[in-house]
Amino acid sequence: MWKVAKEGCVRCRVTNFFKRKSNARKFSTNQDVVASADVVIIGGGIAGCNTLYQLTKRGVNAVLLERAKLTSGTTWHTAGLVWSLRPCDLEVRLLRDSRNVYSNLEKETGEHAGWINNGGMFISRSKVRTQEYMRLHTLGKAMDIPSQVLDPNEAQKLFPLLDPSIFKMALYSPEDGTIDPTMACNALVKMAKKNGGKIYEDCPVLDIHYAHNLLGNKEVTGVRTDKGFIKTKCVVNCGGAWGGRIARFAGVPSLPLIPFKHAYVVTESIPEIRNCPNIRDHDVNLYIKIQGETCQVGGYEDNPIILDQVSDSQQFHLYDLDWDVFNVHMNSAASLCPKLGKIGIKSTVCGPESFTPDHKPLLGEDPNVFGLYHNCGYNSAGMMFSAGCAIQMAEWVLKGRPHYNMFTFDIRRFTPAQMSRAHWLRESSHESYVKNYSIVFPNDERLAGRDASHDALHQELVDNGAVMQARAGWERPAFYMPGERIRVQQYDWGGTHDYPRNLDQRYEDILKGEYTFGFSKHHELIGQEALNCRKRAALFNMSYYGKFYLTGPDARRCAELALTADLSKNDDRVVYSLLLNEKGGVEADVTVSILDGGSGQLHEPIFKGRGYYVVTSGFSANHTLAHLRRIIQTYKLRATITDVTKHMCIMSIQGPDSQRILQRYTNAGLSNDAFPVNTHRSIRVSKAPYSPENKTYTCRALRVSWSGELGWELHVPSSHAVQVYSALNSAKGLANAGWRALTSLSAEKGYHLWNADLRTDDNPVEANLSFACRKDGEYIGNESVTKARKNGVTKKYAYFTLDDKVALFGQEAIFRNGEPVGYLRRGDYAFFLDKPIGIGYISNKGSEVTKAYLNDGNYEIEVMGKKYKANLHLKSPFDPNGQRLLGNYGEQKMDENTHEPHAGQNERAGGSE
Repeated sequence: MWKVAKEGCVRCRVTNFFKRKSNARKFSTNQDVVASADVVIIGGGIAGCNTLYQLTKRGVNAVLLERAKLTSGTTWHTAGLVWSLRPCDLEVRLLRDSRNVYSNLEKETGEHAGWINNGGMFISRSKVRTQEYMRLHTLGKAMDIPSQVLDPNEAQKLFPLLDPSIFKMALYSPEDGTIDPTMACNALVKMAKKNGGKIYEDCPVLDIHYAHNLLGNKEVTGVRTDKGFIKTKCVVNCGGAWGGRIARFAGVPSLPLIPFKHAYVVTESIPEIRNCPNIRDHDVNLYIKIQGETCQVGGYEDNPIILDQVSDSQQFHLYDLDWDVFNVHMNSAASLCPKLGKIGIKSTVCGPESFTPDHKPLLGEDPNVFGLYHNCGYNSAGMMFSAGCAIQMAEWVLKGRPHYNMFTFDIRRFTPAQMSRAHWLRESSHESYVKNYSIVFPNDERLAGRDASHDALHQELVDNGAVMQARAGWERPAFYMPGERIRVQQYDWGGTHDYPRNLDQRYEDILKGEYTFGFSKHHELIGQEALNCRKRAALFNMSYYGKFYLTGPDARRCAELALTADLSKNDDRVVYSLLLNEKGGVEADVTVSILDGGSGQLHEPIFKGRGYYVVTSGFSANHTLAHLRRIIQTYKLRATITDVTKHMCIMSIQGPDSQRILQRYTNAGLSNDAFPVNTHRSIRVSKAPYSPENKTYTCRALRVSWSGELGWELHVPSSHAVQVYSALNSAKGLANAGWRALTSLSAEKGYHLWNADLRTDDNPVEANLSFACRKDGEYIGNESVTKARKNGVTKKYAYFTLDDKVALFGQEAIFRNGEPVGYLRRGDYAFFLDKPIGIGYISNKGSEVTKAYLNDGNYEIEVMGKKYKANLHLKSPFDPNGQRLLGNYGEQKMDENTHEPHAGQNERAGGSE
């Protein structure tokens, strides 16, 4: 067993050592603070030091304020592991950038900056974990990150302490390493000072000043400290576990981060491990860092200790280690490396670390205060990510948007409703900590923070068998299990912290059917929903979509700047449009209904001049809203955005029979002539014909489709949604369908999904969406689109089908003539085509990607280490001419003129349903 050496005053000595080292620094400026700065960074940990370094490197007049000493918060005690592979392309890029920064610091400073490239190894104890590692290995090939698959004996040669009988395989990454936090921060601030940056230690921030501009929006104006006031228009919150407190200085009530106690132990000397790779044994939540001839052993427990708050005066602080909590890691380490069970422990380290509800950092400009940026909440991975993130933060501050697609890190991914719920924050952050090393299944769903936001139809959908999934705090139906009534239960904290386990675990049992890298247990059920839409008709609840009205004297000007589409159409048009940033990257894709006032009801409000009804994906609605408000702020426009998401429900009827079914419930004409594709109007919807009390409800109907079928969206005020849904749900031939089927249908049709195959780092020309961008006008990003049209692009959107029945999820490598040329952004199964489908971007080593280049190649998709022949398509082979959208179903011997009753004839045509 492990032997715990008597520490005496080990932690005290460690603390005093760092204090002396910190006090001896020459980087701090002692006099009063400067009067003004371009950027003020608050927090002198690794995130703040990296941010200062990157900004000053770009010539920015930047100041860093630290209330105590540099690294004195959580940075100084971090283990400092830096890995190369993650199950996400963005994180792989950020890790690569971090390694480049750390490895080059020594060349810049002439001193060792603490970077050690000793490699890293992932240990797999199970078949499914091996599959996850093979996905990482495959993504690494696509992104030029080397890794090797090792059997247990080969792994033991690299790390002699391993017991090869305990695990099945290992994935070795030679570019992994470790970074010493204090040495790295010293090197960063040394270069920052050389570039003109200023650092003030022992300089606590007392307040962040802001003012309301003419449009009523908050703008940062300065920072008050006990050494004076600094005038600035930009503040970067790098406060780590204290980030929420810094945000409150600027009037932001809360940030979604929670501090936890996180610990590791340092062993006595083991000479044979010198220069060995670091270890991650995810199956038992264990990591081992090599530091010379000692090991640092730590992990993530099922019952971590949550801290209510961390004191402002806490610096270079450690807690006593709770062995009842930590012992699980000792036992795991001894099972993997038997010698570790016999070696002594030299010291323990237990300090605060901040964790977020989705285990991603909090970056970017706050949507409530212009000029306030966040760079915190790193989930015990600050050393790994902060150097790469600081590059993006510098771009963010200087150019308005980062170079990479940072949506999954962007503070705007969380809604105000989420952040206002303290219980959501605590339980979701707890689950993030506990599941830190869990297998990342593509279709897994969280148990914490659920059942928070519902649309008006939620209970009816659950009663009809809906199995819910959560996006942006909203519950939406993933698929249906008719006859069942599955309710998401309150989070039971896994039975820890004195919470009893839920008695009803049916939802958890259903999720276990998704714990696979093959086809889901519910694959056939989802497929039936998709085929119902293709062959008959399906009813989708899309109520969680973001819905905004853009009105005001400058609404037209705002729309012309923000939206790429031609908005000079008739008032009844529905236009698909993109919102771009200055670099031409796609910030959102939306449908826009052009309005000219209405009757005063919720779905047709009264306003002067032209207005716009904007609908966008629900999980990114807050991001889209913030982007529009930023444009209004930047251009000083007199325009108003009214969010009616909670007040409107969307019921989408899609499929060959959708027109016949909907016609029974309305007297509005639905033919191509009466109601063309991509138009909208206000219609009346009634209960089933001949029913008593045949009351009608008005709504806005949009003839649009995300499935590629004939269909309509009914945008109904929430107060009437249940009545309209109940009427439609009684229709023969109309089946409920969920989002798993809908996303499959959209991929099969070749429609884009934002933040997957369409992102902020994609130009519309690259994404085959130049048709959505008008060739004249001054919309934001126009120059980049025009340049791409003229000069060509170096990556191009492509669509793949496989003849082999293999599950695709995205992140699989694409090979052209045997060479990796990209990876899938999105994978799914096309149930009508009966083929796996994948969507990705093809590159050409920095050269232009032409149509000839795309067509002149043999393609393969690598799935978990095995290559499958792939068929490339420049557009989806499903209904390439869009005839189904018009109601022309030739293979079914029908078109819109053969089965549609004329307006007013609906009751006589079909009778009662």
